Amino acid sequence: MIYGMHMPDDRGLTVLQVLPALETGGVERGTVEMVQAIVRAGGSALVASAGGRLVKAVERAGGTHIVLQLASKNPARIWKNAARLAFLIRAADVDIVHARSRAPAWSAWLACRRTGARFVTTWHGVYKENAPGKRRYNAIMARGERIIAISQFVATKLKARHQVDPARLRVIPRGVDAALFDPAAIQADRVARLAADWRLPEGATTIMLPARLTRWKGHSVMLEALARLERRDACLVLVGAEQGRARYRRELLARAEALGIADRVRVVGQCDDMPAALMLADIVVNPSLEPEPFGRTVIEAQAMARLVVVSDAGGTAETVEHGVNGWRVRPSDPAALAATLDVILRLPAAERAAMGARARASVCQHYTTAAMQQATLDVYRELLA
Repeated sequence: MIYGMHMPDDRGLTVLQVLPALETGGVERGTVEMVQAIVRAGGSALVASAGGRLVKAVERAGGTHIVLQLASKNPARIWKNAARLAFLIRAADVDIVHARSRAPAWSAWLACRRTGARFVTTWHGVYKENAPGKRRYNAIMARGERIIAISQFVATKLKARHQVDPARLRVIPRGVDAALFDPAAIQADRVARLAADWRLPEGATTIMLPARLTRWKGHSVMLEALARLERRDACLVLVGAEQGRARYRRELLARAEALGIADRVRVVGQCDDMPAALMLADIVVNPSLEPEPFGRTVIEAQAMARLVVVSDAGGTAETVEHGVNGWRVRPSDPAALAATLDVILRLPAAERAAMGARARASVCQHYTTAAMQQATLDVYRELLA
């Protein structure tokens, strides 16, 4: 519904971003960051989704949120949503529609064809194509006049599967706000509050796995690695939204009990102050079983000068130079992960500090939110030039 929506008076750039919802995750945060950039550039930023906890962030950034249920794959619903989007595009005089997910992209593409608005897509992941018709369904994301891939890994897959013309393809990595994720900017009371809430032992070595509770993120691999560590005082903190996977959470806790490490494992759920949370970590791990499209939590940890260990696959392998600003290990190999963690924990403090400093410098040079925002604005302007 669009009743009461503010129609922009400024005839600067008007961009409508479409996605299923605004709850939590890299897609949603990237959407909010582009609202900030569009408004700062003097444009008007609209977002259409089913809503969620990040709607307020869109509005605080100066954007307008329109409630539309765009997640359905039902063809009839897609056509109805296309009509609603076409009405919105004409009413708000939208220049560019930026689709960040497949079902909304189908409706957005149809609406752009009807209205003449320009169509941009971002591939935030590598979609599975192991079911009949799945590749055709996914292919809508390859129909953008400009197609943004969030890593070289995603771009390579996209070119191989959908034969995308390189002239339409842009690689724009995700970014981190290096001012927000800055060790020097974190007040001690924020860190102490989390340590108390999570019942972390005073002075304990802390290993953190920041990821939503889903099997492919490799929580079980990290539990097996923790049981193998030489350091028997190391504590593991699993930070991330459960998202309805209570059964998986119970499974992880049962496995920790079976391994004899339950007293050293904390499953703490969603955290709204990740910069402070990362300050508690001696090491941050990303042991994903499948290749990460990018790995935003990794660059957040690096920006905080944390030591990172990641699976050697996908987008995370692009942000971590082994032995320079972090470590890479074979996926699904708890013994290799444990061995690497043991090596890190034996390093002198000065070497660990130097590694952390190199990690932050790498992020500040290559992976900032500002760089991502500017590159995306450049794509918009290129289309309208």
